[in-house]
Amino acid sequence: MGHRISKVYTKTGDDGLSGLADGSRLPKSHPRFEAMGALDLLNSQLGLLLAQLQQETAAHPELQQVVDALAPWQHILFDLGGELAMPQYQVVQQGHTAQLEQQIDQWTALLPPLKDFILPGGSILIAQTHLCRCEARTAERRCQQLHKLEPMRAEVLAFVNRLSDLFFVAARIIALHQGCAEVLWQAQPAPQA
Repeated sequence: MGHRISKVYTKTGDDGLSGLADGSRLPKSHPRFEAMGALDLLNSQLGLLLAQLQQETAAHPELQQVVDALAPWQHILFDLGGELAMPQYQVVQQGHTAQLEQQIDQWTALLPPLKDFILPGGSILIAQTHLCRCEARTAERRCQQLHKLEPMRAEVLAFVNRLSDLFFVAARIIALHQGCAEVLWQAQPAPQA
């Protein structure tokens, strides 16, 4: 494979426009770039989570299963960003969403049923996984905004929707493997009139 990037800066975006793979240029604030940026941020948060998980596998070897389950999605997220940059490149398929659902179901079967809302916390890993969940929701909203302007494939919208569910259940499975109690929401008393 040859060099893909010869220069980090090109100066072509100084006018507030950025290019897509087909050579067209759009404002950097265009919903397409907003969606690409949200996916990139999610990918970065996931990278941080994977690095933190890797550090904890010595203390909790069962966390390697979580690393192995989540790591491939970082590549798919990058591919999805590529799909937004060049719509003819259609990498995300219905099978990807089915794989997410299978992993969610597999982890859910190991967890106690939910009776309360869960707050992000309990450990750094759990909180970081919830950050990924939140970033996945943001990416989904940005994709939906783009979809209103330029229809997106149903496979992509379903996939992005399912990602936050994966991270929610991943946070719970990490808590289980770390032996951390989940932080349960406690409703505050209603203010007195």
